[in-house]
Amino acid sequence: MFATGIENSCPTIDGGRTRRDEMDACGHYARWKQDFDCVQELGLWFLRYGPPIHRTWLGPGRCDWSFADLAFNDLAARDIVPIVDLCHFGVPDWLGNFQNPDFPELFAGYASAFARRFPWVQLYTPVNEMFICALFSAAYGWWNEQLRSDRAFVTALKHVVKANVLAMRAILDVRPDALFIQSESSEYFHADNPRAIGPAEVLNARRFLSLDLNYGRRVDSQMYEYLLDNGMTREEYHFFIGQALKHHCIMGNDYYVTNEHRVWEDGRTAAAGEVFGYDELTRQYYDRYRLPVMHTETNLAQGAKGDEAVYWLWKEWANVLRLRNDGVPILGFTWYSLTDQVDWDTALREVNGRANPLGLYDLDRKIRPVGQAYQKLIADWREVLPTQSVCLRVPVVRPRHYAQACGAAGEHADAPAAGARTPTEPHNLQGG
Repeated sequence: MFATGIENSCPTIDGGRTRRDEMDACGHYARWKQDFDCVQELGLWFLRYGPPIHRTWLGPGRCDWSFADLAFNDLAARDIVPIVDLCHFGVPDWLGNFQNPDFPELFAGYASAFARRFPWVQLYTPVNEMFICALFSAAYGWWNEQLRSDRAFVTALKHVVKANVLAMRAILDVRPDALFIQSESSEYFHADNPRAIGPAEVLNARRFLSLDLNYGRRVDSQMYEYLLDNGMTREEYHFFIGQALKHHCIMGNDYYVTNEHRVWEDGRTAAAGEVFGYDELTRQYYDRYRLPVMHTETNLAQGAKGDEAVYWLWKEWANVLRLRNDGVPILGFTWYSLTDQVDWDTALREVNGRANPLGLYDLDRKIRPVGQAYQKLIADWREVLPTQSVCLRVPVVRPRHYAQACGAAGEHADAPAAGARTPTEPHNLQGG
């Protein structure tokens, strides 16, 4: 599956007073049709996309679907398969932040409402990058609650992961064949010297917490003590261990040049650049969870020479092919995102209005060299990959087929059509 994404990040900064709405900053609300045109121009059938949660979810049981109706109706008409991103780094003002214990149950209600509104949607990322969301909000003090403690981090993490689990359950109640692609950051921490080995080992264990809890995998003993020492109860831990949703999941992982870190003996970290690379980090995550994999995010700035992003695209794709040829069931690749992004260079912590040249298109919707290179990569590889494997098939239902089965093409519904059979189109995600 070749894909791109339109980012719907919306964390708050300045003590909750400033909302960083990336869809607004990148002009998507005004140019959404043009953005979807660009997706089609690239030859893509899959798009990571979701409604802006802070504009859509107005309160418990209350939603404004006006923009979502326009956008998702249009995606269905174009037969583009969305991978729906329901929560991307932020929540509505009325909900507060990720320290709110009511968030998981309330979010499950929102996910259920979305699934009933758009029953033809099959692929979801309920909560994007759960580990990074909790880390930046409650350990680094950058977003939302802007706290800096282990207890705040564990609180945010358990709420975010529980929200994801409950949302998966709620969506499956509406769409039993739903599939969930966890977009999570793949991280690694390199010890700078022998005295830094201990701190690096702790951080390398902590990086797995969100997926361990989400997939019901028992955490390492050191991490179990860490969770309980910082506010997770035994009952809360047993809730996660008791889940059985892994078989509905694809392990999506993200890799950027900033995902590897150098660690000193006092626990300080700094970006290490690409040391192991996507290939090695993905093997570590795959060996732990044994799930099909999708490369769900990467990008690099175009650079002074204009070809740095093109080379990064080639290198990431080479890593994907290496994994695939070595037997890792890798199902897809994503350049993220469709257009340049604004203030990504400060992780949305500062309001500078600076466009970062990371997209397949610039903010005037002019294709960048990396966009042209991705377009060619898709055309070159789409027909080759399916002939190399007839087994790695995922039952994806294209929007047009769902509409045909329900006899309601383009209509909204509060629930799936009674008695309607959902057709299954085995789709080789590697090829399309």
